[in-house]
Amino acid sequence: MNKFTFIDLFAGIGGFHLAMESLGGECVFASEIDVYARKTYKHNFKNKNPELFQNELFNDDIRKISSDTIPDFDVLCAGFPCQPFSQAGYKRGFDDVHNSERGNLFFNIVDIIEAKRPQAFFLENVRGIVNHDNGRTFKVIQDILVNELGYSFNFKVVNASDYGLPQLRPRAFMIGFRDESILSNFTFPEKIPLKFNMSDVWKGTCSREIGFTLRVGGRGSNINDRRNWDAYYVDGEVKKVMPEQAKKMQGFPESFEFPVNNTQAMKQLGNSVAVDAIRECGRVLVERMQELNKNNTVKTKNTKNKGEWTEIYTFLKLLSDKKLYLADKNLNIKNGSDIFYVSRVTTLDLDRSCLIKDDDKILVQDNDGKYKHLLDIQEFLDNKIISNLAKNIKQGSGTFEMPEFEIIQQKLGISIKGGNSSQKSDIVIDFFHNEHELKNQGFGIKSFLGSKPTLLNASGSNTNFIFRLDNVEKENIDVINSINTKSKLKDRINKVFDLGGNFVFERLEANSMHYNLTMVDSLIPEIVSKMLLEFYCNRTNSIQENIEIIGKFFPNIDTLQIKVKVKRLLVSILLGFFSGKKWDGQYKALGNIVVKDNGEQVGFHIIDLPSLEDYLLENIKFDTPSSTRHRFGSAFIEDDKLYFKLNMQLRF
Repeated sequence: MNKFTFIDLFAGIGGFHLAMESLGGECVFASEIDVYARKTYKHNFKNKNPELFQNELFNDDIRKISSDTIPDFDVLCAGFPCQPFSQAGYKRGFDDVHNSERGNLFFNIVDIIEAKRPQAFFLENVRGIVNHDNGRTFKVIQDILVNELGYSFNFKVVNASDYGLPQLRPRAFMIGFRDESILSNFTFPEKIPLKFNMSDVWKGTCSREIGFTLRVGGRGSNINDRRNWDAYYVDGEVKKVMPEQAKKMQGFPESFEFPVNNTQAMKQLGNSVAVDAIRECGRVLVERMQELNKNNTVKTKNTKNKGEWTEIYTFLKLLSDKKLYLADKNLNIKNGSDIFYVSRVTTLDLDRSCLIKDDDKILVQDNDGKYKHLLDIQEFLDNKIISNLAKNIKQGSGTFEMPEFEIIQQKLGISIKGGNSSQKSDIVIDFFHNEHELKNQGFGIKSFLGSKPTLLNASGSNTNFIFRLDNVEKENIDVINSINTKSKLKDRINKVFDLGGNFVFERLEANSMHYNLTMVDSLIPEIVSKMLLEFYCNRTNSIQENIEIIGKFFPNIDTLQIKVKVKRLLVSILLGFFSGKKWDGQYKALGNIVVKDNGEQVGFHIIDLPSLEDYLLENIKFDTPSSTRHRFGSAFIEDDKLYFKLNMQLRF
């Protein structure tokens, strides 16, 4: 098979690693929190894959991962924690917060898929996940992967014995592809005969051909106990499974070594995936992925969402209007001198520019000047056409086609590309302002042709603030988390206060976000934490009103100082940093274009920073993202202390 790359999350001792590597895969990132499993993983793979351990690509706590630090990869592999869904565990599912947050770590996987957009994923868990909470848990998983992230979703409960290993071990395998809609649906491979049986494992006559499911703990049960899993009659004697047998039952090679004691080795093997089952299903995954790659030239409909179409609309409207009016905080056009007369329009990803000539002609040329195309844009783009484009975008839903855009782009001789999710500049223009020419000015775009845009999207761990709950007994965790009213976040917070507790801001979950906030001002993390608590507790979502209320918590600075700091933060989010990546303190865009709901455009630029600051302060509010999707709003225990997370999302 052709080479491909994969990452190994909740890696354990490397069952996924062994299977995918045997299919031609290269592991470019791994994450495992258990110190003993990490020791075994490194011992067995450090010589084969030294870069994984030399370049800080072997992570421990998945919650610490910033997606930007993960190399690009083709396949995401993850046997995420099964105890929350296991018959042998407490079956708390996503609500398993009594021992760290192992129940909701699935959403860290979602964050990585969303950010990196790999070609495929391969997830493994206990079969209990399928019916957990009457199927609601599994529905959440499928809905997010399919409806939010746009991947296909295929699953099957398989036994290790289906693919050659003499062990029951029923597990739910979930496989999906980014581009599978091009071809027919994926199908799991047919079963294969056993490669060997339990007598071969024991090197003696065993009473069972297929062994019990290897488990973690529970050793020492009587062979006649219905819960027995580790005792077998071999040559008429009772024998207990040891690492030598468990390793073979799980499909690990003879050369695989355990630099830990037998107790830890058995725990690691009990937690592992069955290598052969992963390999056989992985083989079909890789074949399908490569088939998709070969067919990626298949013509597909040119569909985009409202935001993507609006970026093209803004490009064309600037060419048609040849000017951009600056706005005040209420989006009203300012006085006559605050006009940008546009002379050139392009994007960061476009190798051609549209130059506006004095005779109202448009000169389209590439960066090296070899391609030149002069045309009269009024022949195919006037105010009526622009108005209809805005109307059609506004009426669209989901992703949809707009053939009229294709016609216009063909006449221009370019395929307009907007900014991608890792850029602050959606469009780049040159313009004249008060007789001065400014070149290569990057602008973001915020559109009201659809739902109100966000300033800062919730991003799982990247936007989570962690509070320690002081003066609350750990035994009250279920009292707090059992509250499931329509206003559960507010009611859970107030229950903490009713119990005599306090919320003490401790840290941001993501180091990158803490770094970025303190780059703006050292007090910003503390200020925002108080604002978040006020928002979720009393629903004070207006930034301006919220500042007035939380000022009492900062006796050494006045409200005006807090307001100035928050203004700087809002501008920095708009023009400067992303929550998941450390910021260098420089603005990545120098202004913003606002597309009103009637299709008219106005702009802001750092030339007039006070107007931009006032606009953001008066028009940004806190918003509530999904608490399940972004892992916040529940009390959880870590290091024997009680904590609570609140998430920051900002919307216009």
